[in-house]
Amino acid sequence: MTASNGDESTSSPGERREEAEREAARQRILDQAEAERIPVEETTRAVPDRRWRRGR
Repeated sequence: MTASNGDESTSSPGERREEAEREAARQRILDQAEAERIPVEETTRAVPDRRWRRGR
């Protein structure tokens, strides 16, 4: 009974649950990254030097 053969019927319920949890966590991370994504137009806009210094 090896997990490397890719046969779902041989994996234990615990292994299947862990895989489902990993996939759910991966999806949450991707959803959060998409929500926080900054459009490229925003990242290429020039910021006046005085505004940049004030934020530091």
